[in-house]
Amino acid sequence: MTALDRPYWIEARFERREGWDDDVYPFNLPVVRTTNSLAFHPRVTFLVGENGSGKSTLIEALAIAWGFNAEGGSRDHQFTTHASHSPLHRFVRPVRAPIKATDGYFLRAESFFNTATYLDASGTGRAGQTGLHEQSHGESFFDLFENRFQGNGLYIMDEPEAALSPSRQLSFLARLHQLVNTKSQFIIATHSPILLGYPDAWIYQASPHGLARVAWEDTDHYQITRGFLNRPQTYLDVLLADDD
Repeated sequence: MTALDRPYWIEARFERREGWDDDVYPFNLPVVRTTNSLAFHPRVTFLVGENGSGKSTLIEALAIAWGFNAEGGSRDHQFTTHASHSPLHRFVRPVRAPIKATDGYFLRAESFFNTATYLDASGTGRAGQTGLHEQSHGESFFDLFENRFQGNGLYIMDEPEAALSPSRQLSFLARLHQLVNTKSQFIIATHSPILLGYPDAWIYQASPHGLARVAWEDTDHYQITRGFLNRPQTYLDVLLADDD
C-alpha cells in the first residue's frame, strides 16, 4: 500500500455558538481563542508547545470529537474513572474525507494506566492490549504500537514519548513510518524533538499568540535541546549559579 494522498480527517472547525465563552477555560486559551479551523496533514500532524499552552486540551477535544473515549482506547471503549476533560469537544466539527479509516486509537499517556486496567477487567483487549500491567510502562506502549495499530487508521496520541527512552523513540519513528505507508494518519501532541523530526509532517506550535505552523528547526524544543547539547557547560553555569 501507499501513504494517504488525502487525510481521513481533513480539518477541525471550531464553532463559536451558545456556550462558548472567551473569558473562561478552555475557550480563553490562546490556542483555542485564536483558532477558527485546524487543517491536518495527510500523514502526520504534530502539536507542540510549552506546559500549559493548551496542546493536550486541544488534542483531547479532537479525539473526543472524532468519537474516541476521553481517557483513551479504541472508539468502542467507553469507560470513565475521572471525568476531567473540558467541554471543548462539543464545539469541534470534524471535516471528514469520503474514505473511512478502518482502525483507530487514542493514546493518552496520562491515563494509559486506566485504559490498561479497563482492558484487563473487561477482557476486550486485542493483540497489543492484553497483559499491559505485566510489562514496563515503555514496553506496554511499544506493544500497543507494534501489535494493536493495524494500519488504515487514524491515530491520535498525547505525548507517546512519555514512557520511551531516546532509542525507543527512534524505534517509534520507524513504526510510525510503517503505519503511514499502510494508509494511516497521525495527530500527535509531543515534547520530543526526536519525534518532531519526522519529515513528512506539519508542526503546529502553541504559544501565547495561538497556533502557528513552524519548521522543525524553529520549534522551541529543537532550539533548546540543540543549544544544551552544543553548549552544556554554558547552560549549566547559568542554571546552577548560586544566587548572590
